[in-house]
Amino acid sequence: MSRDQGRYLLVILLLAAGAVAAVAITRGGRLGAAPGGHEFAADVDNWQRTDRERAVASPYNLSLSADLTQVPLTLGAWTGVDVPQTNLEVFILLEPEQYVQRLYRLPDGRFVWLSLIGSRKSKSFHSPQICYDTDGWQTDASSESVSLAAGELYALRMVATKSFPAGGSAEHVVLYFYLWPSYSRNPQDGMVLVKVTAPMYDSLESTLALEKDFLRTLFTAAR
Repeated sequence: MSRDQGRYLLVILLLAAGAVAAVAITRGGRLGAAPGGHEFAADVDNWQRTDRERAVASPYNLSLSADLTQVPLTLGAWTGVDVPQTNLEVFILLEPEQYVQRLYRLPDGRFVWLSLIGSRKSKSFHSPQICYDTDGWQTDASSESVSLAAGELYALRMVATKSFPAGGSAEHVVLYFYLWPSYSRNPQDGMVLVKVTAPMYDSLESTLALEKDFLRTLFTAAR
């Protein structure tokens, strides 16, 4: 074998190894745990992969195999309380395996709602926009990046407004995305919807900044 042929063969082998590794990373099994925490696949769509899929690290186990209520009630400067879901139709229609709903508040009084919905059933998940639209809210949705200590994750952003017949109005800002414990996104492993909601504070930009500040207490890095 000539020197050129040997180099050509080496290049082919390296490319093949890289392709196998890429497939293993993007389609493979469970993710390795991040140092001092856990790692998940995150995406803005639960039906198909998007170019916003990321591996995200968290100090907390946010997989369906864990008890989602173990997420601390104190996250940095945020203090949380559990808010029981009183709408039984949620459980009848969605049949989630786990449902966590909390109110987290800062010392200055501003707050966000955190919702964690975990299930192995596709019926347990639908866009929050559907619920708002059904209840008469006007909604606008787009994608939003959330910068972390390292990298950034992506969420769907929804702004919902509603005027009431008796007077007054309400405006909510929602960020949400989906988590899997594996890049394979196997339904049998379960999926968790992460949703953060806040009333509009001053401006859309300041409200988004508040929600992103909260998300940075749950997630530390993305790649």
